[in-house]
Order: sequence, then structure tokens, then C-alpha cells
Amino acid sequence: MKKFISTLVVSFIVFSFSPLYGQKTLLGLKGGISIPNLTSGGSDQNPLNTGYSSRLGGDAALFVQFNLSKVCSLQPMVEYSAQGGKKNGMQAFPTPTAFEAYFPPGNAPTYLYANYKSVAKLDYLLVPVLVKFGWDLGKQSPYRFYFDAGPFVGFLLEGKQVTSGSSNIYADPAGQQPLTSSPQSFDNTDNIKSQLHSTNFGAEANIGFSYHTGNILLFLEGGGNYGFLNIQKGTANGRNNTGAGTLTAGIEFSLGK
Repeated sequence: MKKFISTLVVSFIVFSFSPLYGQKTLLGLKGGISIPNLTSGGSDQNPLNTGYSSRLGGDAALFVQFNLSKVCSLQPMVEYSAQGGKKNGMQAFPTPTAFEAYFPPGNAPTYLYANYKSVAKLDYLLVPVLVKFGWDLGKQSPYRFYFDAGPFVGFLLEGKQVTSGSSNIYADPAGQQPLTSSPQSFDNTDNIKSQLHSTNFGAEANIGFSYHTGNILLFLEGGGNYGFLNIQKGTANGRNNTGAGTLTAGIEFSLGK
């Protein structure tokens, strides 16, 4: 994976010095925050894959912009994107073998419940190819409005489930049937990468404003990405899609004429 990332980055930099159809080429960097969440739907919903809320993470990218005309450009990109979601409060977890003895033989429930924090931390390398449309805000204005959209291929870099806190364990989601007489620790970090698909496919879109000065463009944009494929390999923990809203700032350098 490290060799793959390095090859992509070097390739983009090399390609950026070869203007497409004689038009100006830009090399850009951007960074900011990612606000991801995990969504579920249909018959795959269960207490494990529902109830997630958004968490905060990072987003950073290196890209090349090939200007095809004054309005349209093509923007391939290599992007780090924090994904995942979090839960805080009473939530389900698979019934441990040690707790099956609390119930009549063969009647142990699929899930038990406790009040703790859980965060799914997923790191992806996205490779989007965006089509970008932009318009100057006046003939002599250095400001420009734009939007872009396009598909991406995503590669899973890391996947962890981080839990924390302490709680009694209950047989019901309302917390009325305690199975323990004292709080149990939920401090743990599990590597779940092997449980997830290594690749994803989805779409990304952004809208923003840029300011042009000399051979440099500064910009601020908001947008998001969404993966079309379920991230889990199996169905034991349900099925989720991952996506994120983003807010980033960046800089572009003009290359060539």
C-alpha cells in the first residue's frame, strides 16, 4: 500500500508538468476536517450497525487540475479521508460466551446491552477524478465560484473499533434487567480491518470559492463523499455504508503557461 501511494503521488506530480491540450495546469493541496458517519438500511439493520452518529476526523489531498477551457477542468486527486462513526450511551454488543450461563440452555439472547462509548475509526485513501466547473465573479474579479463532482475508488488503510467507559451489563436495551452487580470496563481497541472490504467505490462533490493572486489560487470549499458499497465482508454485524461531509481550505500553484 505504501508503494502504491508513493507511485500515485509521484505520477500526479510528473503529469502536472505536462499541460493538457496546451492549457494551464495547476498543482494543489488542501486539508481540513471530515465529519463521517455510518449509515444502514433495509433488511440488514440490527442493533450493532444502527444508532451511529457523526465523529470528527481529518481530510487532506494532493491534486492536479487540467484546465480544459475557461469554465471546465479535470481534477484527479489522492485524498486521505477519515471515515466511521460513534455511539455514546446504551448500546448492544454480541453476547459473550461467559454470559450464556445466565440464561436457560439454548435461550441466550443474541445481544446484551451496556452504557459506554464506541467509535469506529476507519481511514481511507480515496482516488477521485472530478469534473470541475467555475466562473469568475466579474471580468476583473480575482474571485471565482466553482463546483465539482465525480467518482472515486477508495482503499481501506486502517480499521479500528475503540470502546471506553464502564457500565453494568443488561439483558434489555432499557437497562431494567442487570446481569452484573458492579460496572465492567469497556476500555478496548479492536483491529477490525480484516472484517472489512479493502476497497470501495463512490462519488464525491464539492462547492467553493477561490481567490487568484499571481500564480497562486487560495480556496475554501465544502462538500462530501459517499461509498456505494457495504463495508463489511459478512452480515453478522449488519451492513453499513460510509461517507463524510468535509470542510477544507487549500492552495493551487500555476504550472506552465
